[in-house]
Amino acid sequence: MMTEIIYFNGHLVPRAEAKLSPFDYGFLYGYGLFETMRAYEGHIFRLDRHLTRLRCSAESLGLRPKLDAFDLENACVETLQANKLKNARVRLTITAGEGDMTPDLNTCSNLTVLVAAKNFVPLPPEKYEQGFKAALSFLRRDSQSPLSRLKCTCYVSNILARMEAKAAGCDEAIMLNELNYIAEGSTANMFLVSKGEISTPSLESGILPGITREAVLEIARDLNIKTVERQVELRELSRAEEAFVTNSIIEVMPLTWLNGEPIGTGKPGKLTRNLMAAYKELVK
Repeated sequence: MMTEIIYFNGHLVPRAEAKLSPFDYGFLYGYGLFETMRAYEGHIFRLDRHLTRLRCSAESLGLRPKLDAFDLENACVETLQANKLKNARVRLTITAGEGDMTPDLNTCSNLTVLVAAKNFVPLPPEKYEQGFKAALSFLRRDSQSPLSRLKCTCYVSNILARMEAKAAGCDEAIMLNELNYIAEGSTANMFLVSKGEISTPSLESGILPGITREAVLEIARDLNIKTVERQVELRELSRAEEAFVTNSIIEVMPLTWLNGEPIGTGKPGKLTRNLMAAYKELVK
């Protein structure tokens, strides 16, 4: 069995040799960021977009100056190659690093930067034929918080929402914001189709600006499909002709059931299928 290699603070090392400080701010306070990416045939899809988002987020957390010392693109590519992987899930994590036990970012001298890659086997085609079932979560997104737009390592609410959905026999949770508008799923961005028009919650709704979300909006516009980023009410999703969710791992996944009721016909819609196919072409 091949030894798993990770990138850790500037070096490729066997996973067993990477040691995190117990006073790392990622561990103590969840003070960090991450990106989850997908590699196809040895190429990480939209790596540049992921790194741009990460750097912008690092700016918000006061981590950007130290982050610029790292060649993140090479770190991701070399980790993939070191593990001899073609189709993989790649995760890049940065934290504020080791600091004082009292929360004070100024006590953190060096960032922690980690890249890991795992072989990825996609969900079976049957899952895309059925689509995801979703349940409404009791957890809320705060549209006023700048953290809602960052992919932070403090991910507890997402995990709780996902656990809640799984307990209800569903694949995904739908999270509203404090104004009762749809924000996003626990791990995905939301889209709905009505009268041939695609609507998706706006960034102001308290969502992560997803890389796949961005790609799907580009594809839709290229196909001359009208797209609107706005505040979306829950009842609109129940009444939609089609719906789907997106992230870098699942790509475009039809959303066919909500709280035990079918969305549209309860099967993937034509427009969703067209976008699924077009996304695969974009990846190629």
